[in-house]
Amino acid sequence: MSIQLISVSHKTADLSIRSCFALTRERQIEYMKALKTSEVIEECAVLATCNRLEIYIYGRESHQREIFSVAETLLFQYLELPAAIDGAEYLRFYEGTRAVRHLFRVASGLDSMVMGEDQILGQVKDAQNLAMECGCMGTCLNTCFRYAVTAAKKVKTDTDLSRTSVSTATIAVKAAKEYLGDLKEKNILVIGASGKIGNTVYKNFAAERKTRIYATVRPHHHLENKDVYYEIPYDERYDSLDYMDVIISATASPHYTLTVDKVRKALKTEKPRVFIDLAVPPDIDRRVAGLPKAGYYNIDDFARIAGENNRKKLAEADAAKEILEAYQIQFEKWMIFQKYFSMVRNTKAQIGRKAEEKGMDRALNQFFFALRECMTPDQLEAFMKTLTKVGEIYEKD
Repeated sequence: MSIQLISVSHKTADLSIRSCFALTRERQIEYMKALKTSEVIEECAVLATCNRLEIYIYGRESHQREIFSVAETLLFQYLELPAAIDGAEYLRFYEGTRAVRHLFRVASGLDSMVMGEDQILGQVKDAQNLAMECGCMGTCLNTCFRYAVTAAKKVKTDTDLSRTSVSTATIAVKAAKEYLGDLKEKNILVIGASGKIGNTVYKNFAAERKTRIYATVRPHHHLENKDVYYEIPYDERYDSLDYMDVIISATASPHYTLTVDKVRKALKTEKPRVFIDLAVPPDIDRRVAGLPKAGYYNIDDFARIAGENNRKKLAEADAAKEILEAYQIQFEKWMIFQKYFSMVRNTKAQIGRKAEEKGMDRALNQFFFALRECMTPDQLEAFMKTLTKVGEIYEKD
């Protein structure tokens, strides 16, 4: 059995392309259930974030090529790619150990645009839970995700990779400061503040203090510390734009939350203001960058701002890789044991029957003789060294 992975990420595609690969929660569920109906796919999970779409699949090793083909074909049926875009050009395929290693790196933040960022671990957990809830994740992928999450937590506690809280939200604050110079007494609008990313953005700007925060939230939903922000109905977002210095949008909307024509009509005062788009697909029409004194940032623009953070954390990345490798080895051992579990059970039964007939001593002698005859000298040497280590463990117990 083997784990396979199909990936599209910030490393292979820019924002305009990644937007074409965005799947809503409902489409993710439909896609996973469609994969499960295939004769070659036994388990699957989808990890969808602003920087990646990844499909983890489990099936028989003998069906590896068929698995990739089925998953890719179905994926393009659930996407709405423009005719001019060859989606296959942006796909990356991983199998076996490489797929497992990739998941561990993703969960720990090593593969993120912002190295060590906080949000990805929660997103990996969400992907695991969603796949479990819709009956598409079984023992193998669930165990793999659990090991990856545990390893990522170990990285967070034992290294400085995530010691300083960094995320797209914190970089959004930095981008706003970079453009405006200072956020003191600035008016900040967060569109979609009740979503996961929007809520994190709200908290980061609230921590700045001496700012006035305005937020659109879902009906009957309120943010923490209600006294530190002013609530604005979503339908009235354009009415408040002229007053704002920083406008951030982070929704799951399939269409623009701000279009350039309506923004232009809403703005009466010419002053420096910055638009920050944290959504995939985009929320804000990027043509707002052409308005007088307006700045504009999207997810891909954060790569430059994240560069300094990533350089500082390269040393910690080595320590993180050692931790991940240890957990990955433990998972791969579990996989091998699961693969041969029925054989182990049958061997135990055979030895038990021989022991009843001829005694345990003769039964074990026959077992070791059979091992010797089946192995090459190098294999036998390796087995005996392993057996020595097993004996040492038994002695300690």
